[in-house]
Amino acid sequence: MLNLRLAFTLSLFAPAIALVLALLSRHPLFSPTEGHSASRAKDSKPATTSAMSSSIRRTAPLVLPAVGKHTATVFFAHGLGDTGAGWADAVEHWRRRRRLDEIKFVLPNAPVMPITVNNGVSMPAWFDLKSLAPSIKSLQARALDEDVAGILASRTYFHSLIQDEISAGIPADRIVLGGFSQGGAASILAGLTAPVKIAGIVALSSWLLLSQSFKDHVPEGDYNKATPIFMAHGDQDQLVRYELAKASAEALKSMGYDVTLKTYPGMEHSACVEELDEVEAFLKEKLTSKGNESI
Repeated sequence: MLNLRLAFTLSLFAPAIALVLALLSRHPLFSPTEGHSASRAKDSKPATTSAMSSSIRRTAPLVLPAVGKHTATVFFAHGLGDTGAGWADAVEHWRRRRRLDEIKFVLPNAPVMPITVNNGVSMPAWFDLKSLAPSIKSLQARALDEDVAGILASRTYFHSLIQDEISAGIPADRIVLGGFSQGGAASILAGLTAPVKIAGIVALSSWLLLSQSFKDHVPEGDYNKATPIFMAHGDQDQLVRYELAKASAEALKSMGYDVTLKTYPGMEHSACVEELDEVEAFLKEKLTSKGNESI
């Protein structure tokens, strides 16, 4: 168990560590593919940050088929500097346990784009990050330098993934959208503003995007008002502060959304086995026939 925890932590924390070290030394990062131990798909060419549109070059998602009969789908988006392959080990951990056999996992790849906080050096990202300030603890402060165009472009892409799955025969209420860090933040926004009712949202080490204008992005009908949101965060996270996650959960609750925030004492900007077990339990409850029977 300890080795598994360490493997997940090192794999997920590596991009963040590389970024922080580069910022502290004031030197650009090497290509993101050189510093991460997880296997990676080949990067697409860099895309400009603000001109986010259908012209963005995207690498196809990594798909892990359902072990059994496919009746549900989970999209899980990686964090800054990573790729979908970075979460393959976590998904394989669930698949080996045979508790989520009905679920197909889709791990999208963010486009490669220049990142302001990384001196303009390109890396996989769901939107530009203009500051990496551990002191940012409020949604108001975080909202001051958001890449609105990039955030909305990612939302559109996530909505298209959901629609593609619906077109393939999977009902919207059999789909969960989730992610880690940037990917989790984008999933909260895309999930709650989706034009269809989905089964749930998972956001690990994440926060609420566009908090100051969030209501303006919710479609008429607010289809996901009752959609369960599972947030999880380490209280020692120095990249996305725990206070920011707590403020995000409170803001969502104040708007009437169904949010659960789990806290992991001592955990930094990473994931642990206990957290993955709770995500597995959430997915089992929301998407599998056995989970539904136990409710």
